[in-house]
Amino acid sequence: MIYEVRTYDLKPGAVPQAEEAFAEALPHREKYGPIAAFWHTEFGPLNQIIHVWGYDSLDERARVRAEAGKDPNWPPKITPGNILNMNSEIWNPAPFMKPMGGDQALGSVYEMRTYTYQPGSIPEVLKRWEAALPAREKLSPLAAGMYTEFGGLNRWMHIWPYNDLNHRAEIRGTKIEGWPSGAPGMVRQENKIMAPASFSPMH
Repeated sequence: MIYEVRTYDLKPGAVPQAEEAFAEALPHREKYGPIAAFWHTEFGPLNQIIHVWGYDSLDERARVRAEAGKDPNWPPKITPGNILNMNSEIWNPAPFMKPMGGDQALGSVYEMRTYTYQPGSIPEVLKRWEAALPAREKLSPLAAGMYTEFGGLNRWMHIWPYNDLNHRAEIRGTKIEGWPSGAPGMVRQENKIMAPASFSPMH
């Protein structure tokens, strides 16, 4: 399994129309394969929409995208000029990650944290996370834990759902034995606070 994370930078004020266009077009796209998640940013880089698609392999991704590209109702009819930039990355799920998608009512706020590590660090990151995660998940579940296959390499993304920002602050302020994982080699941290679209399977 691989996940494609597509991030679109939009003009200020363009997110509502883009989400409406996705909602209208998505049933046509899902004839070829389901969406795993759809969010827009609330804190961090603003005016972004992020949609995630799961595939069994790169070959399946190529086939599905070719089939969907022939559908007259896809891609979504986002107002021309409102997309400033499009970015796509392929991520491998960690062995301990639960599949994304389905109907998962996890929270109204999601935090996406992306850490960049020194080359060769990811195997140790995965090992330490697997050991430390059970204690952390007693407070809230891991929505996704993935490392890059294409795009910026040596990166580890983890996504956490919360009921609201107060819930996030409460959990992050709780001392957890063995957490954080303490994986070595980290050189950069980034985060985004996101809200799920009404049609997102993860909400």
